[in-house]
Amino acid sequence: MNTRMSAAPPLYPTLIFDTLTAYRRTAALRAAIELDVFTAIAAGADTVGALAHHCAASERGMRILCDCLVVLGFLTKEGERYALTPESAQFLDRRSPLYMGTLADFLNSPVISRGFDQVATAVRKGGTALDDAGTLDPEHPVWVEFAHGMAPRAALTSDLLASAVDLDPNTSHKILDVGAGHGLFGIAIAKRCPSAEVVAVDWRVVLQVAAQNAHAAGVSERFHTVPGSAFDADLGSGYDLVLLMNFLHHFDATACDRLLRRIYAALAPGGRAITLDFMPNEDRVSPPSAAFFSLAMLATTPSGDAYTFGDYERMFRRAGFARSELRPLPPSPQHVVVSFK
Repeated sequence: MNTRMSAAPPLYPTLIFDTLTAYRRTAALRAAIELDVFTAIAAGADTVGALAHHCAASERGMRILCDCLVVLGFLTKEGERYALTPESAQFLDRRSPLYMGTLADFLNSPVISRGFDQVATAVRKGGTALDDAGTLDPEHPVWVEFAHGMAPRAALTSDLLASAVDLDPNTSHKILDVGAGHGLFGIAIAKRCPSAEVVAVDWRVVLQVAAQNAHAAGVSERFHTVPGSAFDADLGSGYDLVLLMNFLHHFDATACDRLLRRIYAALAPGGRAITLDFMPNEDRVSPPSAAFFSLAMLATTPSGDAYTFGDYERMFRRAGFARSELRPLPPSPQHVVVSFK
């Protein structure tokens, strides 16, 4: 019997190479969105020649781009013809009601990219290397880009959330949406509950986008705005529900404690605070999308972080809340914390 241990397979720096060249994936998808390749294929331009003509591009460039999109999983190829995958057909054909191409406007915006270009500096500093407070500067224009660009994705999540909060549609409700952005979370609840009144807090220019969305949804008469910082603005009181949608992660625990005390005071007895966020497990390295989100906060904010449910549970308890519950929101990778006054 051979008791010798088998030799370990030779190592090769595949992960290093793939990570250092991951920008190519982003560049290929952004180019396809800019050239409207997915919409063109859906319309029948499914060969290199037809696509080059439709998108006003060279045949060589279109061939290389489309082959790369096949490798990345955005297209399929049979012979000389390309086709959309189900995900691309649903989210990258501009004619689809679920079109997500605008996500690139925020996720790859110049200010976000600059933050990630300086991660080493941010690590040394312990916070963003962007000027001043990074994306948290008052009235920062990146949040208008967020309100426009991220709205399609939020529309999906907001419908899931509106179902999850389980409000009686036949009862009046007073809802506060903190850091409302596009306003779609409060709007989704207002559409389900005809007697719900929503108060949205955010920077003035961002609230203009939210107000437009409320008008388009037919709930503008029940959608009210309070411009300013959630830390200083008059939030009002007597709310049945306070929405904290992808908001608390921008701040350190001390700032979150201060804000949550204000939220507690604004809630009516028996009211609930609803927190939506990317929440890593307690090991902080899983699941990957939630764990990796902390890097975005390091790159773009002075002290934000990706908080675990345990972190949030302690924050809400310190603010006076009786208990908090963690709930999934499938198929979204995010989770919801429901905190009870």
